[in-house]
Amino acid sequence: MQSNEYWFGLPKKMFWGFLAIAIFMAGDGFEMAFLSRHITDMGFSPAQSAVVFTFYGLAAALAAWASGVVAELITPQRAMMIGFVLWIVMHALFMSLGLGLRNYPLMVLFYGIRGLAYPLFIYSFMMMLVQVLPREKLAAATGWFWAMYSIGIGVVGSYLPSLTIPMLGETGTLWLAIIWVACGGILAWFSLRNVPVDRSRVNLPMRDKMTEMSRAVTILFTNQHVFYACLIRIINTLSLFGFAIIMPLLFVDRLGFTLSEWLQIWAVFFFVTIFTNIFWGLTGEKLGWIRQVRWFGCLGMAISSLTFYYLPLYAGHNFWVALIPAVMLGIFVAAFVPMTAVFPTLEPHHKGAAVSIYNLSAGLSNFVAPAIASVMLPFFDIVGVVWAYTALYVFADVLTFIIRVPQPGHTREEKAMQSRVAGQRS
Repeated sequence: MQSNEYWFGLPKKMFWGFLAIAIFMAGDGFEMAFLSRHITDMGFSPAQSAVVFTFYGLAAALAAWASGVVAELITPQRAMMIGFVLWIVMHALFMSLGLGLRNYPLMVLFYGIRGLAYPLFIYSFMMMLVQVLPREKLAAATGWFWAMYSIGIGVVGSYLPSLTIPMLGETGTLWLAIIWVACGGILAWFSLRNVPVDRSRVNLPMRDKMTEMSRAVTILFTNQHVFYACLIRIINTLSLFGFAIIMPLLFVDRLGFTLSEWLQIWAVFFFVTIFTNIFWGLTGEKLGWIRQVRWFGCLGMAISSLTFYYLPLYAGHNFWVALIPAVMLGIFVAAFVPMTAVFPTLEPHHKGAAVSIYNLSAGLSNFVAPAIASVMLPFFDIVGVVWAYTALYVFADVLTFIIRVPQPGHTREEKAMQSRVAGQRS
């Protein structure tokens, strides 16, 4: 693609695919900020609710890990459609047989299986970006990817339920999610089916396909910098997934906010990330991927996580004060956007496997965040969970001083090479 085919880093030819991600994730995100409390309102304990999300997160992590290589082996388009259909079927079963019958084992089962669906859909699209776009355009494009993700799961997914719950109730809102996911899946099918993706591995013998799948594990042990990058990416969104579970318990149950007020606060957080994902995607190319993650991602999230707990606790039921940490969180969580470009850069000959490791990291974040909450809540309450997340952000900051990423124009080797080329031309 030529430069005139981009709009602030957005590849114009794939615009409808980006929009499909936003619509799909809107449906997927309807439950995010109130399902944990909905489950406890049905008579289950907060720990039981956290277990439901933990199994969901584990399934999401497995699907995220597999999606990069699976998309490479069967094409991203087919992988996205498998994720789309799986989401519709499992959500219907979760609603009818799980929540509908108040059957806890079925809730855990069907919601857990549904966790396989959304990573397969969205991360297969990310694999498509890796295949289609040049490396120097990837960070900006993935900034747009995460912006669409935020519009969907955060802004629409959080704000719209604050309007529909008073009219349709929580159960009706959860059923409404199917319509949004269906629209996103159908739009993706029609807009992306003719995108010329890499099909070189589609017809490989099954043995070779299994070998490629195994690389999505072995790379973690053969490339230490990929391992460090994996840890950093897991820590990246701990507060995002964790706060959606624990903060309604603080804001609604203890500080007196209504559920609609909490949903609007959470929506503001995601609304901010629409712009910050794009901003940090473009800025990372200039400032340096890892430098940006170190000073703005890790340290910014450590400070924001503490502020999200202590500021509302100090101010009480004050909606406008509660927006301050939500905005802070939205600014700094997006500073990790360049990590998408880091993984395939560290393993340029096995991009599918590298993207699978990235996806695994993102999925593990969805698992680790509620897992930490389920372990810490009974002993250390909400404040203990917040401090655990904060400590991990500081740990990730330390890792950024160890990892070495050959970003174009930002490493000694790259700059030396450019100097030699310039000298030869002169």
